[in-house]
Amino acid sequence: MEDLMEENVTEVPAEKPESPEEAKKKKMKAIAREILSNSLFLLVVLVLTLLIVKYVGQRTVVVGDSMETTLQNGDNLIVDKIGYRFHDPERFDVIVFPFEYKDETYYIKRIIGLPGETVRIDDDGNIYINGEILEENFGAETMIDPGLAYGGITLGENQYFVLGDNRNHSSDSRVPSVGLIEKDDIIGRAWIRLFPLNKFGKIPHTVEN
Repeated sequence: MEDLMEENVTEVPAEKPESPEEAKKKKMKAIAREILSNSLFLLVVLVLTLLIVKYVGQRTVVVGDSMETTLQNGDNLIVDKIGYRFHDPERFDVIVFPFEYKDETYYIKRIIGLPGETVRIDDDGNIYINGEILEENFGAETMIDPGLAYGGITLGENQYFVLGDNRNHSSDSRVPSVGLIEKDDIIGRAWIRLFPLNKFGKIPHTVEN
């Protein structure tokens, strides 16, 4: 005869139904956790945005026509603020720098002359670097006024000679109010055009063949 073993069965008490007050508290805690999570996310995004604007890239808007036809009035750009920490500015870079005589005013121009070079512009609007004519096609038209560069300007260490692409409608290194640009004063290099959307893309910094 087989022995029958009796199983011990423990009854599990039924869960007490959640009261309306407990359900409300639970819901409020969930909402609070979600708000806190979203707030922390927004805070991180804000901090990262501020760091990017201060140290990496900055949005700027072109005002005026001194850089036509490359850039137009109202163009929205991103300026690369970190690149020049790793390499020196190069010829034909489009840079942003502050205007010395007016607060919160910035100029955007193209680098033509580099440190140690002598820049000269003749009556025909030709640009010479150390006595040799500079081959470039950024100028919208023939330059009429050589300004300070007529007799030649020799750049010091960390100094740059800049011109607007719209040469006859630009205040740049040819005029005393702008003059030569010190490397430490350069905010950054124009990188990408965001708007208008049909012109979205990188800013040209090299001579087209």
